[in-house]
Amino acid sequence: MLIGPGDLTDPDVVAFLEAHVAQLRSMGPPESTHVLDLAGLQAPGMSFYTAYDAGELVGCAALKDLGDGHAELKSMRTAPARVREGIAQRLLVHVLDEARASGFSRVSLETGSYAFFHPAHGLYLAHGFVECDPFGCYRPDPLSTFMTREL
Repeated sequence: MLIGPGDLTDPDVVAFLEAHVAQLRSMGPPESTHVLDLAGLQAPGMSFYTAYDAGELVGCAALKDLGDGHAELKSMRTAPARVREGIAQRLLVHVLDEARASGFSRVSLETGSYAFFHPAHGLYLAHGFVECDPFGCYRPDPLSTFMTREL
């Protein structure tokens, strides 16, 4: 598997992200859906990563610089046909390594709180994340789970 900087102009990446946005927006009300679209991922302070397996795009993740050594994990996605194969774990480890190398001292995330996201919660807990209060621009929301970890 190859994980590295992603090309946000690649048609396969664009389609992968559009499917991600559509899926997450279908799961909850707009005020509780914090997924970044393509323009959001192209904003200053964003780093975007893709995972390829034998030439197939199988995952992505991003880091958003929140300032003061704090980054937010965004856009974690595994191709639906490839879930439970360890792709998300490898992506997460890569992104945390990139965050550390970039000088971040903390990484936080927001994810859904309903059953669909429970496997993600387990992954994050296994990698040292703990639940926390909302951070950045987020506000308390029963449909969101907030997590953080020191690097």
